[in-house]
Amino acid sequence: MFPAPYIEFLVHFNCDRDFFECHEILEEHWKETEPGCKDSIWVAFILLAVSSYHYRRGNLKGAMKTHNKSSEMFMTAHTETFEKLGIDKDRLEEELEVRLSAMESGIPYRDFDIPINDKELLKKCVQECNLRNYSWGVASDLNNAAIIHKHLLRDRTDVIREREAAKKEKQK
Repeated sequence: MFPAPYIEFLVHFNCDRDFFECHEILEEHWKETEPGCKDSIWVAFILLAVSSYHYRRGNLKGAMKTHNKSSEMFMTAHTETFEKLGIDKDRLEEELEVRLSAMESGIPYRDFDIPINDKELLKKCVQECNLRNYSWGVASDLNNAAIIHKHLLRDRTDVIREREAAKKEKQK
């Protein structure tokens, strides 16, 4: 009923708070299912993860920019979309408003959970969380550099290689 990458996204978002991984997982799913559709609900979730990543790292400018885009997309999405995804749209929108106000006021980052109102989805997410030895709803480990600064620490060899190959292909 729910796509596996979506469940994985929710597990990372609400458990280990690996927002970089959230972005990677859902971006791949989005590109496979709705390539080029920039107003996809998947893009809204991706931007929410990116915003959370920036906010936690203290990049308020980047956090607010991606947060505003994400919020706008969530606000304009149809209620049925949220129902299909098992998300409480009203609670999510309330949390997004509180979060923006906190960012604008310079209040330090705090976690929030994406509010799931579908019991089966929640059950699947918690089961997956337990399989990975995560705790559902636990706060971010702000001392875990591997998650907090993941974009700086990852191996980008493949990405660089792909870009170079694409550049050479364009030159032909």
